[in-house]
Amino acid sequence: MTVHFHEEDLPEGVLAPGPVAVDTETMGLHTLRDRLCVVQISDGKGDEHLVRFNPGSDYAAPNLKAVLADPSRLKLYHFARFDLAAIQHYLGVVAAPVYCTKTASRLVRTYTDRHGLKELVRELLGGDISKAQQSSDWGGPELSEAQRDYAASDVRFLHQLREELDRRLVREGRTELAQACFDFLPHRAALDLAGWPEVDIFAHV
Repeated sequence: MTVHFHEEDLPEGVLAPGPVAVDTETMGLHTLRDRLCVVQISDGKGDEHLVRFNPGSDYAAPNLKAVLADPSRLKLYHFARFDLAAIQHYLGVVAAPVYCTKTASRLVRTYTDRHGLKELVRELLGGDISKAQQSSDWGGPELSEAQRDYAASDVRFLHQLREELDRRLVREGRTELAQACFDFLPHRAALDLAGWPEVDIFAHV
């Protein structure tokens, strides 16, 4: 297991074919204000790749964009809604098709309200990840080893989580419902970017 660090783009040909786990680190939670700093990506074969974007970046990143926009590659996220919006706003691509482990968890783990990545890894995989760097400064001139390991851990387990969550979706008869939710997520992100971040447009009032 190796964490690879890259500046401004992903090297060509470093990912195996098939689904990729994707995550982002930004300067904050307001997509239009808080710039995209890091994109993490993993093909599930044991390595993670971190692509760092510097202040003033033009976010050209042709290799990374090609992977993210590839309609034949499933993208695995935890809370896809946020990452999709950041990627669409800064990189200009819709990083779909989508699988969201947080959405899947909410559909099958109805016995709890704890759907964070740390809790999922603990319960479903028997592992542990640290969230100590979650609120650190991702826009600084250097990323510490702790930051790099934290960023990598956000994509390290998504392939395994998908396998376990898929089994539970089948068991509870909610696979089709989950897929419908996944298919809608790029549109939910687009609504966020268009000015409806906290509005349920399907609500009666």
